[in-house]
Amino acid sequence: MDKPASTRQLKVAREIQRDLSEIIRSRGMAAFGGAMVTVSEVRISPDLSIAKVFVSIFPSDRAPQVMQLLEEEKRSIRGELGRQVSSQLRIVPELDFHLDTTLDYAEHIEELLKK
Repeated sequence: MDKPASTRQLKVAREIQRDLSEIIRSRGMAAFGGAMVTVSEVRISPDLSIAKVFVSIFPSDRAPQVMQLLEEEKRSIRGELGRQVSSQLRIVPELDFHLDTTLDYAEHIEELLKK
């Protein structure tokens, strides 16, 4: 079982989420094939070296293409993040993008309940 995140991990994760949201927003929807990309959560490893970044993508049918674009742009996004957090963090964490499917799941449950 994972141990709960420390206060430092939570603070760093929140800061990274805020900064990544801004970086992705500044690139615009056109950079992601017209899809809206939202950073829904960031979980950071105890040593602050890896950030698991969960993104929601709307419309969800564009998710595979957007995830591919995020993977291709990972180094450039990490570079931008590094410039923003350099005063707070010694090392910039590796970014590990994951698709957040909680909205799709909620939508699916809602559809089932309507039947």
